[in-house]
Amino acid sequence: MAREQVHPDPAGDAAGEHAPRGIVVGVDGSDHSHCALVWAAREAERRRRPLHIVTAYSVPVFAASGLDGGYATVDDSVIREGAEAILKQALDKVAGYNIDVDASVENGDASGVLLEMTETAELLVFGTRGRGGFVGRLLGSVSSALPAHAKCPTVTVPLICGDRLGETTDDKHVLAERVKSGHQPVENVVVVGVDGSEQARVAVLEAAAQAERLSAPLRVVCAVPQYSGSLAWVPAPMDREALFADIRIQLDAGVAWLKSHFPRLEVETQLVDGSPVDILVEASRHVELVVVGTRGRGGFAGMLLGSTSDGILHHAKGPVMVVPDREDPRLADRPSFGPMLGS
Repeated sequence: MAREQVHPDPAGDAAGEHAPRGIVVGVDGSDHSHCALVWAAREAERRRRPLHIVTAYSVPVFAASGLDGGYATVDDSVIREGAEAILKQALDKVAGYNIDVDASVENGDASGVLLEMTETAELLVFGTRGRGGFVGRLLGSVSSALPAHAKCPTVTVPLICGDRLGETTDDKHVLAERVKSGHQPVENVVVVGVDGSEQARVAVLEAAAQAERLSAPLRVVCAVPQYSGSLAWVPAPMDREALFADIRIQLDAGVAWLKSHFPRLEVETQLVDGSPVDILVEASRHVELVVVGTRGRGGFAGMLLGSTSDGILHHAKGPVMVVPDREDPRLADRPSFGPMLGS
């Protein structure tokens, strides 16, 4: 894979490979990627970690139109110069931040480039759409590839929240939605969705760490959708009331466990009746960050990268962090704090 180091990464690999180990952000010069870039720079400053800016391109191959058959390739020098100009613009944009920054032009498939970088990166950040070459593909035909397969947490930053980042846009759809929804004050709160799965508990730990970085409370949300299909016959409201009471006990036990690892963190719980996707999307309008796991029991986080990926990642109104499933020694003592959701 070809790479051009614009600035050497002081945290890079000692062998000279310069594998990014801080915050990685994908850019393509679009307003969407500018929002992601600003969010990533602020996060790098909060974490005191280096920022690696990357753009990628693939040289197109065209079938020859002549009778000789064969293929014709395009000289990549012009494409590469355009990619380098995008990086220069991105570097200028984050010049005022107190962070170490490096940047690279990658020759390869956009999603493949970023997925490889998640092997060493601490966090991957990208926009929801772009110009079609780099970020534009991330939530298109490979909409779930990055969050579902990344080895580190990913954050998707939608253009609609650019105003809270000090970014402007002339995107007609975004401007129309802002007029329709009006001014949306943003709480300094991190929201994490839980469903009782181990993956959700991993997401809760990451969300708690993020809340501490933001000096923000953590809001643990469990959404209970209405019965449908094979469960539509279940008596209500008695059984549902009992279900909510049981979940509340388990949520309280979970908070006690979390506080044992984050004693200074302010934690609140919210048990809500309704569609997990709708609730999460609505919450994203009003909070700094929404956090979910990659998989779960089919409720909140469990559906995220399945049938409802469009509903959350494409329609969220604020940054969304997806935390991959991974081992964490802090999970071992959770059972000692009381009953667990789904157990």
